[in-house]
Amino acid sequence: MSVIGVLALQGAVREHVRSIKEAGADAVEIKRVEQLHEIDGLILPGGESTTMRRLMDSYGFFDAIREFGRQGKPIFGTCAGLILMANAIEGQEDANLGLMDMTVARNAFGRQVASFEATLDIKHVGDDFHAVFIRAPYILETGQDAEVLAAYQDRIVAARQGHYLCTAFHPELTDDNRIIAYFADMVEQSKQTLAS
Repeated sequence: MSVIGVLALQGAVREHVRSIKEAGADAVEIKRVEQLHEIDGLILPGGESTTMRRLMDSYGFFDAIREFGRQGKPIFGTCAGLILMANAIEGQEDANLGLMDMTVARNAFGRQVASFEATLDIKHVGDDFHAVFIRAPYILETGQDAEVLAAYQDRIVAARQGHYLCTAFHPELTDDNRIIAYFADMVEQSKQTLAS
């Protein structure tokens, strides 16, 4: 069984752990860099991206997560995790991890009061996906290697680039585990490929 870690510095960690288990994979909360060697895939959960970046720097996760991705292991960023994965952030000089070729806008749908829910059709995942957006970012544009998986009001809210996946919404806050299961499949395929 694949083991998927959830970076447990901030955000909806327990909810992700529950979703991963319901999707049929094993889950572990990642609090120390050494734990990255024990997992097959990693989720960067929602939270506050600036705070998460600071905590990643403080605990030595920044370069370790980049290296985890360079090894071909899948990473899934939700909401703030999406911002962390982008190689460009609107109005900001420095990006964070720079894993995905995309430009994102932070808090693009508005502040906390502008949180909302919507029904999305997600490529490779399914239709009528109930998505929860909380102070959500969105993707302004993607590079050639990134595939748009879903849009809301013509704004990109889910994308994939190779073994990297991101959503502007919080899949862990609903009982619909299809996108978590999709990521679990990515992790299982990667595990088999890296083992061969």
